[in-house]
Amino acid sequence: MDIKQKIIALIKQYDKIIIHRHQRPDPDAYGSQGGLADVIRASFPMKTVYLVGKDIKGLRWIDQPEEISDEQYEGALVIVTDTANAPRIDDQRYDLGSYLLKIDHHPNDEPYGDLMWVNDKASSCSEMIVDLVNSSQGELKLTPEAAAKLYAGIVGDTGRFMYNSTTSETMRMTALLMDQGIDIAKINRKLDDITLPVAHLSAYVLDNLQFTPHNAAYVILNQDTLASFELGDASTASVVPLIGKIEDVVCWTVFVQQDDGSYRLRIRSKGPVINELAKEYQGGGHPLASGALITDESQIEEYIAKLDAIAATDTGE
Repeated sequence: MDIKQKIIALIKQYDKIIIHRHQRPDPDAYGSQGGLADVIRASFPMKTVYLVGKDIKGLRWIDQPEEISDEQYEGALVIVTDTANAPRIDDQRYDLGSYLLKIDHHPNDEPYGDLMWVNDKASSCSEMIVDLVNSSQGELKLTPEAAAKLYAGIVGDTGRFMYNSTTSETMRMTALLMDQGIDIAKINRKLDDITLPVAHLSAYVLDNLQFTPHNAAYVILNQDTLASFELGDASTASVVPLIGKIEDVVCWTVFVQQDDGSYRLRIRSKGPVINELAKEYQGGGHPLASGALITDESQIEEYIAKLDAIAATDTGE
C-alpha cells in the first residue's frame, strides 16, 4: 500500500476530520485545506469535517475556518496541509486528535505527525490534493467547488505558472480542475486584485527599493510606514512579486516590522538558492521562495551582505 492509499484508508476510517494549515496563510494554504475538505465531504457525506485557523478577510473568497471546541478533537483524524514545521501550524491544538497526518510540499526539515506525505517536487500542496483525488480510482470525488479552491492554490503558489516549480505534472493536475468547468478567469482576476492602499504601498516599495552591488534588492517596511497606509503585515504579500518584475533583480527581500520590533522576511530569488540563508534566520522554505525572522534590527546589515553574496553567484542563465 503506497502513501496515497494509506491516506485514503485513513480518511475512510475516521468519522470526524479536522484540517489545519499554516499561520499567515496564502492561497495554497487556504486552497489545499478547503479543497481537501470539500473532496472529503463530497466523497463521504456522513463524515464531519472542520476547518480551523485564523480567519483572514482577504482570503474568505476561497474558504472560511470554523470555531470548534477542544472536545471536538476527541477521536478525530487531524490533517495539516501546506505546513513544513509544527510551530507554524495555525491553532496549536493539532495534537489533540487521535491521529495526525502531514501533507506538504516543502522540504521535510522538521518532520511531525503519525504519517507524512511530503513531495517537495510538487508546485503546491493543492497540486498534491488533486493528485490524491486522481489516484483514488474514484473513491475521492472532485467537485467544482473543490476544484476552484485547489486551482486558486496552484496558481497562487506558482505565481501564475511563472515560477520554475511549475512542471508538466502541475499542468496535468490543473487541467483536471479546469475540466470541472470552473471560471478560471474570475479566479485569476481575484488573485490579481489589490486594494487602493496596497497600490499606494506598491508605489512606495518601488520608490524606496535598495540595491546591493550584485543586484539583490530589498525594502524595509516599518510599523510607521505600514500604519501610514493603514495596512498590516498580511497586506505586504501582494508587493513581494512586484520586485521580481524588475529585469536586473536577482533575488530580493521584503523586511516587515512586527509589533514586537522584530522583522519578518519575505525572501525570493530568480535562480540562486536562498532557503539555506533563511534557515540561518529562524526560517526556511523553498529554494527560491522562503521566509525568515530577524529579532534585532542590528542583524539587517549582516543579512543584506549575505543576500548580496548569494546574488553574486548568479550566472545569468
